[in-house]
Amino acid sequence: MVEGSMTQGAGQGPEVRTPTVRDFRVPAYVHEADPYAQPGPYAQPGPHPQQRPHAQQMPPGEGTRPVEDAEGYTPTQRDLPVINRGDTLQVPVSPEATTVPQSTAGPGPLYVVGDVHGYLDELVAALREKGLIDIDGHWSAGTARLWFLGDFTDRGPDGIGVIDLVMRLSAEAAAAGGYCKALMGNHELLLLGAKRFGDTPVNSGAGTATFQAAWLLNGGQKTDMERLEDHHLQWMARLDAMELADGHLLVHSDTTAYLDYGDSIEAVNDTVREALTRNDADECWDLFRKFTKRFAFRDDGGAQAVRELLDMYGGSRIVHGHSPIPYLLGEVGSEDSDDAAGPVVEGPHVYADGLAIAMDGGVTMAGKLLVQQLPLDS
Repeated sequence: MVEGSMTQGAGQGPEVRTPTVRDFRVPAYVHEADPYAQPGPYAQPGPHPQQRPHAQQMPPGEGTRPVEDAEGYTPTQRDLPVINRGDTLQVPVSPEATTVPQSTAGPGPLYVVGDVHGYLDELVAALREKGLIDIDGHWSAGTARLWFLGDFTDRGPDGIGVIDLVMRLSAEAAAAGGYCKALMGNHELLLLGAKRFGDTPVNSGAGTATFQAAWLLNGGQKTDMERLEDHHLQWMARLDAMELADGHLLVHSDTTAYLDYGDSIEAVNDTVREALTRNDADECWDLFRKFTKRFAFRDDGGAQAVRELLDMYGGSRIVHGHSPIPYLLGEVGSEDSDDAAGPVVEGPHVYADGLAIAMDGGVTMAGKLLVQQLPLDS
């Protein structure tokens, strides 16, 4: 098994009123964090920052277009529409929650989390339901292992709160003998680029573009940018692009673009980190553009695309986020639909001859934020 490592910070827990974790206070930098440090008094959060409406709907047939193969594909337009759901939902959490079984020998059970996109309340509820955190929002899963598949910010109301929670849980899990780790998503690359390069023109492959414009078009929240601090930026820039855990190749994007960055997991992760270290706007844009491609594992040739990655990097199944399951299935809701509940997502989507597991439940379109224990039998 190949496992990455990252050190996270400690922070502040949720208010008692609802299972919401907000306004964490992360130390000057996470290496100095005491994983046993007690949080201060719970802060009373204000109302959610209002989510920016996304009314533009994908043209007919666009939801099933194999974007992975699109000539000159570049995310200078809104990559996927987001059905306007208004503010984030207040998700009730029952005091009764699953207890994570503890291993007496070897590592604990393995869990993965799909794209969160700023929906902090939904994340807290999902982690609580699986027994990974307690009612106060602290790690309660002992030696369990938890991987986030990337895309913590944008589109939803509290991306920085999500990052702070993941950083704190990382320290708490490590202290308990487990771990909480995260992968680099295309929205981490987008936020890093918007902060570093702003309106600096980049060569998009389809004319002039800027990170700032692409970030806003793809759900960038000004409240996240205002709260973004150096320790958030450093944490995002050091995230791995892929990892192997219990025979599962974990990546963010359903793309074969990872093959462009190395012939091993270590090489890919090093190449991505080095590219971000060089701080070249065009190079970072190309990285972001490639990791924004999607749907490589769907339709004809999808299983073969998965096999290419598995043959190169190892594993028997690939687990990814990035492309919402309703889009993979062609079951996309509409703002004008009579079905106010939006798309129905029961759980992860297994496809590509059973070789791929999609974990983005479409929380941004009133779907479901997925937390799943692996292995998944069906």
